[in-house]
Amino acid sequence: MGRYKPKDFYFKKAKRHKYVARSVYKLEEIQKKYRIIKPGARVLDLGCYPGSWLQYAEEKVGTRGLVIGVDLKELKKEFSPRVIFLKQDVNELDPALLKKYSPVFDVVLSDMAPATTGIGFVDSTRSVYLADRALGIAIAVLKKGGSFFCKVFEGEDFPEFLKKVRGEFDRVKIIKPKASRKDSREIYLLGTGKKSQPSWKKEEDTPCQDIQSGAL
Repeated sequence: MGRYKPKDFYFKKAKRHKYVARSVYKLEEIQKKYRIIKPGARVLDLGCYPGSWLQYAEEKVGTRGLVIGVDLKELKKEFSPRVIFLKQDVNELDPALLKKYSPVFDVVLSDMAPATTGIGFVDSTRSVYLADRALGIAIAVLKKGGSFFCKVFEGEDFPEFLKKVRGEFDRVKIIKPKASRKDSREIYLLGTGKKSQPSWKKEEDTPCQDIQSGAL
């Protein structure tokens, strides 16, 4: 396993460009290649703290767009009125609550990660739980043809989750962004071309404990 370098190339680059976290470059890489966030888009960012993906999405949606971020941690950075922050546990989020901000969303993002234990199968199971929760919300709120970009740790539960994502989107890609740390187990799934209309159905899930945002 490689040595952890908290102030690496992407950390310093984020500082120079005034982004609050290096994780912004994972989203930037996807955006440059697949153009999932368009001007005027409605974007939902789950587990948005500390806010680098909100910053980037705000730039891309422009003055006619809307970005909603959800997290238990308060954001320290201020945003324009087109960015709305909801301080809430994603596990307890009723997708119908989001309908008052926008009838549908074009993109759902999730960089959520569990508080890691160092036990591989435990961490991957918790990660897949969070990713599955994000998928459930995406199914509820994404318009037909919408996109879903989500972090997940590989493990025993990953193939079943991948199968679920493939069932909801026309095209699904497994991506390891260049900004991901080489020793990290994280990968990202990009689902484009959502097959169905939004369901707006409230899901009943058992909350997962020890959740933290994924900003590394």
